[in-house]
Amino acid sequence: MGSQDPRQFDVKDIAIIGAGPCGLSAAKYLLAQNAFKSIVVFEQSYEVGGVWNYSAAPSQSLHVPQVSAFCPPDPPIRPSDTPPVFPTPMYELLHTNIPRRLMQYSDLAFPEDSLIFPSREVVHNYLVEYSQDVRHLIKFSTQVKDVRLRQEDGKDRWDVDTVSLTTGEITSATYDAVVVASGHYSVTYMPDIKNISEFHAAHPGVISHSKLYRTPEPYAGKKVVVVGNAASGVDIASQISRVCQKPLLLSVKTPTPPANLAHIGAEEIAVIDEFLVDERGIKLSDGRIVTGVDTVLFSTGYLFTFPFLTSLKPPLVTNGRRVYGLYKELFHIDHPTMVFPGLPIKVVPFPMSQSQAAVFSRVWANVLPLPSEEEMRKWEDGEAERRGPNFHVWPKGGDVEYINSIHEWIQQSGAPGKEPPSWDDELQWQRQIYAEAKLKFEMQGRTAKSLAELGFEYRPDQKEDAAPEIL
Repeated sequence: MGSQDPRQFDVKDIAIIGAGPCGLSAAKYLLAQNAFKSIVVFEQSYEVGGVWNYSAAPSQSLHVPQVSAFCPPDPPIRPSDTPPVFPTPMYELLHTNIPRRLMQYSDLAFPEDSLIFPSREVVHNYLVEYSQDVRHLIKFSTQVKDVRLRQEDGKDRWDVDTVSLTTGEITSATYDAVVVASGHYSVTYMPDIKNISEFHAAHPGVISHSKLYRTPEPYAGKKVVVVGNAASGVDIASQISRVCQKPLLLSVKTPTPPANLAHIGAEEIAVIDEFLVDERGIKLSDGRIVTGVDTVLFSTGYLFTFPFLTSLKPPLVTNGRRVYGLYKELFHIDHPTMVFPGLPIKVVPFPMSQSQAAVFSRVWANVLPLPSEEEMRKWEDGEAERRGPNFHVWPKGGDVEYINSIHEWIQQSGAPGKEPPSWDDELQWQRQIYAEAKLKFEMQGRTAKSLAELGFEYRPDQKEDAAPEIL
């Protein structure tokens, strides 16, 4: 990693922003490092879990179109008799698309009697259980409003302003390091297609985003277009297609795998070029016109945003597609006492967050060195050139390589601290076949508790002879 003197950090007090999956693993590893004076976790909701903390009521904010990373975050939903609840993109009938043993943290198993692809309720309960030994560090219903950098005795210090969402009290405190684990499923992305604003004004309620989706019932008998065929788009489309006017139309840039399309029962159509106000319709890039549309549901993802970090220069985000100025998509190069776990896309997030936490907890404890600033910049510039616009989207198998290389590196270094995860051959096999297994799980009624029930038996000699990835 480099030869810079490791005795460069003077980290005693640490703030973690968010008690979702990344914030919880950060708290665990930092606490286990036993090298820091204080660790505090700020969580704006009433419970841990982040995106997995389901809100039955969806967001009340819909921006059409929405292409700005600086769109204001959703306000909390405030029922009078409960703490503030923040709307998440979690929908009622969601199951993971990753088998439970592959998805779980390395130091806590999912219940053995849970489904092989657990429901959102099981995952949330699992995260609550995982949080038990760090709950004393968490300040719930506390929102971070601003994080400002300043220099003190040649060292970076971070002033963090927070507000209690139950009392309104504003507090400011200074920290030596900050873990930004605030999540990336809050600010929606909806492309600015020709006439979309005029269409939305003329036909309010027709255009929506998957963040607002909860159940299929409101779409019964309606003519529905779903835009996007990533995991959530495919899953939501398969639910809606059971009740909507046949066929559901799936608007895509790249073809959906035939087996998935058949399961959805959808008709694949080209991308939308234009909204037709008078016809309540859409014009596609191939010239086709579809009229009398009741719903256009955009499953087009989210933008990276950090509303509490606006004073940091140069800015971390511009168009929301990438976070700039980071080494290994984790350490802020100019100010490495700030880290951003959980940025990589198309990875298994829980164990990935453990690997990242294992690194920054040891770096801040001065038992693992970072490269020089010049080397870190060279890494980012090289990766930007190699990866192109989809900077944070990892190739298939990227998380396998990362998780096992981090484990090996830390073991070889002898740096003390909590052990990061390592994936054995069977887990690597699960990583290769999970998409085909998830499709069979859906087709067989979401009842299987093991991969074997779905027809997937691990044999040590078949690791390289795995099924092709579907999604």
